Amino acid sequence: MPELPEVEITRRSFAQRISGARITAARLGAPLRWPLGIAPDALVGRRVKAVDRRGKYLILRLSNAETAADAGVLLIHLGMSGRLLFADALPPPGPHDHFDLHTDQGLLRLHDPRRFGAVVWSPSLDDDPARKLLARLGVEPLSDEFDPARFYQALRRRSGPIKQVLLAGGVVAGAGNIYACEALFEAGIRPDTPACRLSRSRADRLHAAIRAVLARAIERGGSTLRDFASADGQAGHFQLDAAVYGRAGQPCRRCGAPIRLMRQGQRSTYFCARCQRR
Repeated sequence: MPELPEVEITRRSFAQRISGARITAARLGAPLRWPLGIAPDALVGRRVKAVDRRGKYLILRLSNAETAADAGVLLIHLGMSGRLLFADALPPPGPHDHFDLHTDQGLLRLHDPRRFGAVVWSPSLDDDPARKLLARLGVEPLSDEFDPARFYQALRRRSGPIKQVLLAGGVVAGAGNIYACEALFEAGIRPDTPACRLSRSRADRLHAAIRAVLARAIERGGSTLRDFASADGQAGHFQLDAAVYGRAGQPCRRCGAPIRLMRQGQRSTYFCARCQRR
């Protein structure tokens, strides 16, 4: 599943190129997770003012082409297997190409074989459905709002395993499976440690690790485990640097003990039992 670094890399790969573009056509293919919420033809004539990100959602801010007044937002979620492509021209849509946004600066396409992704229009971020979709997201981990003291206090109120708390997204947004495993290893914390039992010093180490791991992942272009690529076709390379994720049975890069694999909430969790403590 594309996680925060992959979504941010995707945003950076086309945001400037589509900024200011006028929408000339829109096509909706097979139904996605949620309805678009507007007739595709109603998007024609609007401009893409900017492309932002909130957690794992990309946000295309639209404006009226003539008056420059706000004209709603498109929220795009890549789901389990989705990716965006942006180019001057693309081949005719195939069976897994579920949304095309034609503009006078290029074609933006959502390709999603498993159809867990979504493209949703909302009048604004403060109106439904955008308000409802974004309301439960925690703090952006790379923003100044991600404060160590508030992070610690939020963890004190959660009794579940720390990795599950991170994946839930209510405390911090976008720290998905790969990067939660890596951050917990860097902080020396076992994934099944109850979040509320972390001391302030351990919570501070985890806070720093989350920021550091996500920043490194973005620098490396994200992780390409199967078919992730940015909107301009570039693969990610963070998976080559992973300390624990995907390395079950291999020696820990720090201590040499074999990396272990366990299941948490239907997700694979990788950790080093020697380096990570409860």
